[in-house]
Amino acid sequence: MLLAGDFGKAPATRCCSENGDQRKNIKEKSDINIAAVVGNQPVCEGTDNSDLPSYVAVFIEKEVGNDLKSLKKLDKLIEQMTESKMQLEEQVLTVSSEIPKRIQSALKNAEESKQFLNHFLEQESHLFSSINSHLLTAQPWIEDLGAMINQIEEIERHLAYLKWISQIEELSDNIQQYLMTNNVPEAASTLVSMAELDIKLQESSCTHLLGFMRATVKFWHKILKDKLTSDFEEILAQLHWPFIAPPQSQTVGISRPASAPEIHSNLETLFCQLLKLQTSDELLTETKQLPEKYSLPASPSVILPIQIMLTPLQKRFRYHFRGNRQTNVISKPEWYLAQVLMWIGNHTQFLDEKIQPILDKVGSSVNARLEFSRGLMMLVLEKLAADIPCLLYDDSLFCHLVDEVLLFERELHSVHGYPSTFANCMHILSEETCFQRWLTVERKFALQKMDSMLSSEAAWISQYKDITDVDEMKVPDCAETFMTLLLVITDRYKNLPTASRKLQFLELQKDLVDDFRIRLTQVMKEETRASLGFRYCAILNAVNYISTVLADWADNVFFLQLQQAALEVFAENNTLSKLQLGQLASMESSVFDDMINLLERLKHDMLTRQVDHVFREVKDAAKLYKKERWLSLPSQSEQAVMSLSSSACPLLLTLRDRLLQLEQQLCFSLFKIFWQMLVEKLDIYIYQEIILANHFNEGGAAQLHFDMTRNLFPLFSHYCKRPENYFKHVKEACIVLNLNTGCALLLRDVLQSTSGQPPATAALNEVGIYKLAQQDVEILLNLRTNWPNTGK
Repeated sequence: MLLAGDFGKAPATRCCSENGDQRKNIKEKSDINIAAVVGNQPVCEGTDNSDLPSYVAVFIEKEVGNDLKSLKKLDKLIEQMTESKMQLEEQVLTVSSEIPKRIQSALKNAEESKQFLNHFLEQESHLFSSINSHLLTAQPWIEDLGAMINQIEEIERHLAYLKWISQIEELSDNIQQYLMTNNVPEAASTLVSMAELDIKLQESSCTHLLGFMRATVKFWHKILKDKLTSDFEEILAQLHWPFIAPPQSQTVGISRPASAPEIHSNLETLFCQLLKLQTSDELLTETKQLPEKYSLPASPSVILPIQIMLTPLQKRFRYHFRGNRQTNVISKPEWYLAQVLMWIGNHTQFLDEKIQPILDKVGSSVNARLEFSRGLMMLVLEKLAADIPCLLYDDSLFCHLVDEVLLFERELHSVHGYPSTFANCMHILSEETCFQRWLTVERKFALQKMDSMLSSEAAWISQYKDITDVDEMKVPDCAETFMTLLLVITDRYKNLPTASRKLQFLELQKDLVDDFRIRLTQVMKEETRASLGFRYCAILNAVNYISTVLADWADNVFFLQLQQAALEVFAENNTLSKLQLGQLASMESSVFDDMINLLERLKHDMLTRQVDHVFREVKDAAKLYKKERWLSLPSQSEQAVMSLSSSACPLLLTLRDRLLQLEQQLCFSLFKIFWQMLVEKLDIYIYQEIILANHFNEGGAAQLHFDMTRNLFPLFSHYCKRPENYFKHVKEACIVLNLNTGCALLLRDVLQSTSGQPPATAALNEVGIYKLAQQDVEILLNLRTNWPNTGK
């Protein structure tokens, strides 16, 4: 192997006899070789020049190695390195020749750009001076031209003003000519055009023009309205309008006299012409509105022909129900309410058969009957707004007024189809002062009713006690009367116009439920010592009934809507947690949940008290049964017939009597909960206090099994198909105690050998043990005394 030092000496030794030129060529070739080595080996990139000898040594080692014959390759390697050097020199020359050209081109472009920029700057300066000079020259022209433009615009405004006046006068002249020729329809149509112009001019600041336009419209509107109203009233008089008598006794409209077609034709013509005056009438007439505190919904004025038809009825209403007339009695709101309902009923047929076709013919969307009802309703609202402040603090009169108004509203909506979106009496009752008084009176009378229903002799007796199919809930009279009271309150406020008012009534209902619950609790505490008595059971039935009805109401559409409204209110006021809001929004809870939870808690407490009472009696009756001598009872084979243990009779009799008593006094759902709670306690008691507290021979185990399966369990067979499933501890304990000796030995061995293992569970399941734990079964096996003597 050649080392780096040897590589440096070898050429000198070989070339010592060569001349200087030859040494120069050899040096150049060596440089080429080094460059090639550096250029072709990636490891040499970016290295320092001091490392070149080592890289060259590596290269020579790779190409030549220890084989001296490989030195023949040197000439070939030198040629390759020479070619590589020439290629590299060409690349360097090419790059070095292109870069100056690019730089020169860039400098040339920059120079040209500078010349262009200087040229543009010169042009800009020249243009700036020219513009300034031109502006100075044109300034006087601009001022003169501006003044002329202003004059032209002012003249155009004057011209437009004159055109409007001309147009108004032209329309006015046309109306005059039509009236002179008695062409009322065209006059009315022209007045419509004039009213439309008036509407277009509303945004104008020309107050005099607006005044002139409005005065002209008013002038011709009055003339046309007076003329058409006079003619329309004559036609109505021929039809004997208004109809005071009921529809059955009306002659006009049912019978058809010879002139009827002509009368109805004139009626249609005049009705249509009056309809044309509707636009101008709305411009000129301010609709009479009640104060804003009543929050009446916005509505257009009643159409003009219906207004004229309502005029005689309005006169009659004001005559009879205002002032000092004998018919205007503040304590008799039913008089004017009934009168309005009668008028609506008397005119419904005529409006539907004669007026509605006219409106349909002209393409109007107005319903004649509802428009007529709306006009009469305004009379009622005005009357209520005037009367309510006078009787606000007389409870009986105010309550009577509310009752009559609610009856009126019910008939108005159900019989006459009056929409709840229109202004109605509930808006008057929703006014703040009136509404708060209504709530107070409603609460007062409800509490009085609760006092009377609870103090009644029949308060705790069911109205349907003799009707089995109806009396499933065994509801006492007081509870049913109370829920009827709540239902009536719901019907009274369900048509209120706003959700906030309905929610206030809902809070009143919830307060009443809570008050009634407290009253029931107080009565229940008085009856605590007789927890199985009739009144105690009636209270429990009442609590259950109220809770059940409230749960049903929670799914009612009306209360679901109130729940949504309450959700929005709570969200705005941040009165509930996010969890509670989420439960309300997802319908997991209801508006009555708080009340239902309190009632359910009371129900559970009362049932628990009853169960504890019966359980105490059963324990007292079971004292003898606990002391039974289970160790010395004869075996089943020694007895002709198995019979009930005499000591078990008191226990079973007590249990039977109490079950029969409570089955008769409690409703089905409550009794089911009662006996299941009792069975649960009884099962644990018999298992722990009787079975685990004694030892059993074969006869004792058989007797226990007979007492339980043939006597105790059948007591509950009337209430479920498999009562033994509710006595799991007792049933499985009897199974263990009554296993034949071989099975018992085998089971004991399995349990002892596989403690806590799956085979033990399988063995227990095989003999019917699912409830008891392995340790419990081992204890029960140890209670058996009939084990064979195995010598252990």
